[in-house]
Amino acid sequence: MDGFDSLSASEKAEATELQRMIAIEQQKAQFQAQVHTFTDVCWDKCVDSPGSKLDYRTETCLQNCVERFIDTTLAVTNRFTQMVQKGGH
Repeated sequence: MDGFDSLSASEKAEATELQRMIAIEQQKAQFQAQVHTFTDVCWDKCVDSPGSKLDYRTETCLQNCVERFIDTTLAVTNRFTQMVQKGGH
């Protein structure tokens, strides 16, 4: 925020709020991208032929696929967080 030194207090507050809003929107976009990714992966894995209703096998497959995708994403994220906290080793 070195470029903010010449701004008034209200301008700095507005800039900070704008940065916060941008960060929130980026998080939303990342979440939506993640949902689209596991939707594509799980659809291809579990749905043989789409119909008007999911059968039990397909529904169970989709649920398990999404849960494993989330579990894996969390495990990888936690591992990277640990690596960063330990200084990248």
